Amino acid sequence: MARYDRIGVGYARGRRTDPRWLAPVLDALGDAGTVVDVGSGTGSYEPPSRHVVAVEPSAEMIRQRPAAAAPVVRAVAEALPFAAGTFDAALAVLTVHHWGDWRRGLAELCRVARRQVVLAYDTRLHNDFWLVREYVPEVASLELRRPSAPEIAAELGASSVTVLPVPWDFTDGVFPAYWRRPEAYLDPAVRRSCSALAQTAPAAVDRGIARLRADLESGRWQAEHADLLGLPEWDAGFRLIVA
Repeated sequence: MARYDRIGVGYARGRRTDPRWLAPVLDALGDAGTVVDVGSGTGSYEPPSRHVVAVEPSAEMIRQRPAAAAPVVRAVAEALPFAAGTFDAALAVLTVHHWGDWRRGLAELCRVARRQVVLAYDTRLHNDFWLVREYVPEVASLELRRPSAPEIAAELGASSVTVLPVPWDFTDGVFPAYWRRPEAYLDPAVRRSCSALAQTAPAAVDRGIARLRADLESGRWQAEHADLLGLPEWDAGFRLIVA
């Protein structure tokens, strides 16, 4: 419960809802009128025009929720304080990889709601991101300990899995959001909004960012990644899972 109390300071400034991801999340919720948003953080991707109850363990993240956000209960995914079948749908956006017991948490989503909508990512594809592969390879060991989207889909018995590519101008500062804007990673505020970097040894991150800065100044990064510079979007492994 204390992890995001420590690394979540200023989180809402870098993690803003992007409508290009909100639209498929709303579609996946279907006609659900009542939604529990588990691991809701600061309220990104909470569906408007539905009755939403948020669940968030971090006091720091709750503090950053806007005044108009859904009411929030401080609890963890593995022990949701609701009766069985309370909600039409359970939503979990980029949170399952933080849960202490992700299988138990998914079982709780199934217990309290008839539909589950989970946004997760394929850790294998995340580890192939150039920032990990070339600059901060220490992130890979963290990612390999996290549940991957295919595992989550299998555990839920998913009815559909949809690829959510990352647009080049994405406004939600998820870890690979700046795949075509590498200079953004030089900003400490951007790095603090990425849990993969915030949870990696600072010395390793500092070494990698120093190499990235040098490669940007020399033009090496641009030369080696010229194939990315014309792409409108890129598949970083994000998957929208519905069960």
